[in-house]
Amino acid sequence: MGRRRDGSAGRARVEVRHIAGGRALRVDGSFASFWRPGSALTGSVWDALAAPLAWLPPARRRKVLILGLGGGSAARLARALAPRAEIVGVEIDPGVVAAARDAFDLEALGLEIVTDDARRFLARERRRFDAVLEDVFVGSGRAVHKPDWMLEPGLAAAARRVARGGLLVSNALDEGPAVARALARRFPARARIDVDRYDNRVYVGGPAGLTGRGLRAAAAADPELAPSLARLGFRSLPA
Repeated sequence: MGRRRDGSAGRARVEVRHIAGGRALRVDGSFASFWRPGSALTGSVWDALAAPLAWLPPARRRKVLILGLGGGSAARLARALAPRAEIVGVEIDPGVVAAARDAFDLEALGLEIVTDDARRFLARERRRFDAVLEDVFVGSGRAVHKPDWMLEPGLAAAARRVARGGLLVSNALDEGPAVARALARRFPARARIDVDRYDNRVYVGGPAGLTGRGLRAAAAADPELAPSLARLGFRSLPA
């Protein structure tokens, strides 16, 4: 549950299923996105991935980059949290993008959608973003994992796209300790968000002053996020 795929070679098997009053996107057997029409919340990992946006100080127009767009679950909540934001979503699989447009109302989110490999995108991109949300996996079913390049040099490349005072947020499975170390080399403060009943751990790197308690307080104060708090756990990571 919560494990998803983005970026392996070959044509992926993309399925849309109707479950729990919503629509689930499965890619090569892994749970890639969920949408319940009428709500930006998923009750799962993508709430944790987008939640740190609430911690950022108010700004007229945010810039958000999502690596591993999938069906747009994190993008939908990002749009709800920052209605005027410029959001760029990168997804390698055109079949996933087509399914998201057809069944997940992706076009309504007003994104810049880039159909490309996240590694190639990071190599050429020069814009800086207030938040980079990284959700890239390869493999299938419950065997998904981050591609080797994402830990190094991928997270370093993603960190270079983060504006001063911004955040890098990474969804991890077994790679969690390696992700935490990569963020520690590049950000003065880190935190982790856990999701009840999911294996995933969401790591957040940012400026001094970022804490798990601060992330939770920001989420509790935001009407979009507050209903998800019962399933999210926030903690600061040691220096």
